[in-house]
Amino acid sequence: QLRLVESGGGLVQPGGSLRLSCAVSGDNLDYYYIGWFRRAPGKEREGVSCISSSVGSVNYADSVKGRFTISRDNAKNTVYLQMNSLKPEDTAVYYCNANRWRDYWGQGTQVTVSS
Repeated sequence: QLRLVESGGGLVQPGGSLRLSCAVSGDNLDYYYIGWFRRAPGKEREGVSCISSSVGSVNYADSVKGRFTISRDNAKNTVYLQMNSLKPEDTAVYYCNANRWRDYWGQGTQVTVSS
């Protein structure tokens, strides 16, 4: 059974940075398509970024392009989301998702951007 554990969330001022980590256990990360999602209070869950399993192609939501960077370290079985120039509207619970035949989800990590 694949297990995903997010970390790195917290409180940061507008313009600040955070790096989220998603540690994957139970299988080889190489086989999985990984995505970061978020859910803000009162809003639907939205996709933030994703990275493919093989060639590592990436995609970003328009709202985070140029500010967020997704990466994966298959040797460490970990996926990262570097978030720069954070805005109050980035406040949300961030979830890591892995997909191979089915979806797997982590428990989420809270990111709060506030002065």
